[in-house]
Amino acid sequence: MARQRLELTQADVAERVGIATEVYGRLERGHMLPSVRTLRKLCLVLSCSSDVLLGLSATAAVTEDGAPQLAEDPPEYRERPEVRRLMRTVRKLDSPRLRLLGQVAHALER
Repeated sequence: MARQRLELTQADVAERVGIATEVYGRLERGHMLPSVRTLRKLCLVLSCSSDVLLGLSATAAVTEDGAPQLAEDPPEYRERPEVRRLMRTVRKLDSPRLRLLGQVAHALER
């Protein structure tokens, strides 16, 4: 599966595509179909063709040497899974809690 090949969680993919994790889970299980816009974003995030995602083809695009053709991820997508999960939580914090977390992080650096 493309998501697992990239070592992404459902929440990672959902965040990058801009949909709820629950919606992505339903898409992945085949309980619903994505809009064209969402399908395009999924193809970019998962680095595979729409034919593969729609089950019309078993193979993804490959380079001349036969390796899977992968899109270049932005730097923030190269973070470890635990860092990505932490960042999703941090983004939901209000300003006072975010400042407090910053102080804790600064104290841990010492």
